[in-house]
Amino acid sequence: MLGIDGRVLRALWTTFLFVLAVALIYLARHTLVIFTLAIFLAHLLAPLVDRVQRSISGRVSRNVSLAIVYLALISVALAVLIPVTAKIAEQAAALAGRLPDALKEDPLSRFPLPAWLEAWRPRLTEFLTEQTTGLGDKMLPMLKQIGPGILSGLGNVVAAVLIPILSFFFLKDGRLMRNAIVGCVDTHRRSLVEEILDDLHLLVAQYIRALVLLAMATFVSYSIFLSATGVPYSVLLAGVAGMLELIPFVGPLTAAIVTLLVAGLSGYAHLLWILIFLIVYRLFQDYVLSPYLLSSGVAIHPLLVLFGVLAGEQVAGIPGMFFSVPVIAALRIIVIRMMRRQKLHA
Repeated sequence: MLGIDGRVLRALWTTFLFVLAVALIYLARHTLVIFTLAIFLAHLLAPLVDRVQRSISGRVSRNVSLAIVYLALISVALAVLIPVTAKIAEQAAALAGRLPDALKEDPLSRFPLPAWLEAWRPRLTEFLTEQTTGLGDKMLPMLKQIGPGILSGLGNVVAAVLIPILSFFFLKDGRLMRNAIVGCVDTHRRSLVEEILDDLHLLVAQYIRALVLLAMATFVSYSIFLSATGVPYSVLLAGVAGMLELIPFVGPLTAAIVTLLVAGLSGYAHLLWILIFLIVYRLFQDYVLSPYLLSSGVAIHPLLVLFGVLAGEQVAGIPGMFFSVPVIAALRIIVIRMMRRQKLHA
């Protein structure tokens, strides 16, 4: 009657629903991060729960197996994490107290330069002095809050409590949730949805376990090398490197720069040994350990990874950088499955 094509109206309605969904996801991004981390924790603990249940099969329920795993997790946290975080807090406070005076000194006085760069040392010193002006005022509050933030979890108490609780329910009722999702789909599309869910399950399980193992390997390797070579604040730098390992591409590079910078400002004289260690460990991590832990299902071109990390930071900050790779890999899996289905029915 009004001369509006029905197809145009359907297209506008679809666009409106899509924009509305994106807006709701953005507004609820903090809640979605908590639920996603709970799913990641559930995938991390699932093999332990299954192993415990198999070892005591027929005698206890799955809920008891879950309780055993959670009690073991709490015991490990009390025995290992608290002493480590206390040491990190101590070294962070010490570095925060020393940083202002270190930044006032000549930044290049302890750094050896090639002969062809010696003539440029005054200009480089002037440039670095300008760049580090005010850096202490920015880093000092952050370093002072590292220790208390780790130990008390200020600002993250709700997340720290909710994530294990939500993970418990995902482990307990995951199969029921999956069946409910599949049941909401048309019968002729259920097989496709089941295939996608199976692929996503394998992707998340493998990715999060590999990420945790890589972070632990980084922390242990940095701790051993930095402590053995007498680098100041070794546990703090190892902890920072382990946490930054969770952020693809950008995280390891940032950890290397921070390690060299802190070691140099602290008066450590053998920076070349640290640089050699960083290069060797990175090659081992990228070409031996990571390919062993990750399958081709998570293999993404480095340019796409870098794009995802940078775009994720702009959209959601650090959580966006962390989730960028699994989101890209998940979209890749969904597209591949749908394209295969279309070829079969073509």
